[in-house]
Amino acid sequence: MYRIFFTAVLSRLDPERAHHLAFTVIRALPALGFGRLVRRFTAPATDQGVDTLGLHFDTPFGLAAGFDKDGKAVIGLGQLGFGHVEVGTITAVAQPGNPKPRLFRLIADRAVINRMGFNNDGALAAQVRLARVRAVPGRPVLGINIGKSRVTAVEDATADYLASAALLAPLADYLVVNVSSPNTPGLRGLQELDQLAPLLRAVKTEAAGTPLLVKIAPDLSDDEVTRIAELVVELGLDGIIATNTTISRDGLVTDPATVAAAGAGGLSGAPLHLRSLAVLRLIRATVPRELCLISVGGVETAEQVAERLAEGATLVQGYTAFLYRGPLWARQINRGLDRIRSRDAARS
Repeated sequence: MYRIFFTAVLSRLDPERAHHLAFTVIRALPALGFGRLVRRFTAPATDQGVDTLGLHFDTPFGLAAGFDKDGKAVIGLGQLGFGHVEVGTITAVAQPGNPKPRLFRLIADRAVINRMGFNNDGALAAQVRLARVRAVPGRPVLGINIGKSRVTAVEDATADYLASAALLAPLADYLVVNVSSPNTPGLRGLQELDQLAPLLRAVKTEAAGTPLLVKIAPDLSDDEVTRIAELVVELGLDGIIATNTTISRDGLVTDPATVAAAGAGGLSGAPLHLRSLAVLRLIRATVPRELCLISVGGVETAEQVAERLAEGATLVQGYTAFLYRGPLWARQINRGLDRIRSRDAARS
């Protein structure tokens, strides 16, 4: 039914408008009074629990940053079946993001191009909102993703991240330093080791007591991925999120004119699957088994989630397929993992 609704209605709406309509419904779930019943329907039927980062995750599958930029729908998203919700990217300074239109569907590729530009209400507003979220019983694990404010010069990036970390780390179950979005000028340059090392070291000190991870781009070379993984181990960080969106347009089946018309921005969705999987394998071969690796990029089915877990992911996140699969997507993943584990247990 959702596929028909998407084709007949949602695909004809401006993508950002469609997102806001869906977001409004999800945000209202807890207030409607049947969110807990929904959660029983969407949660795993078997024990899929994962213990990592000093936390317990009911399911290894969660929602990546970007969908809930300000932490306004965390409870509703948890009720839809996501075991953890990563909010953000949040910046120290509130900002409107890039001019519209800034979100584009590539339906033939089951992909999206976005150049949102970290539109959010800022860290201070998020602090107040997320303090309320933390107090809700039964909430999902809360990740908070922070990035550089657009008005902040690259050379002042560390102070900007520290301002966000000071406000938000005490509220986060885990904190993420995002240095990999292509939509903030100069941000990806922070992945250079001479800039990344002091930044991560400073945020780690500020966020002491909160698990800290870094999110990296898929467009890094294999050597760069390996060196960042080694740096994470050296600094004693708690994990890596791999990967963010890509600036590559290779292998798309969408009409090139449509892709060109969308313009610059990060590509997410199915085309990212192979590179994200390759980066996961590379990192896992480099870091200790206990380091938390969250794999994201091109994940749509339970089989793909199971593949990421088998290849060394501790947790798996998705986002873009939510637009194409609809509100029961997390349930499909959770129940699909139930079936896969039952099948594998029967074979053994």
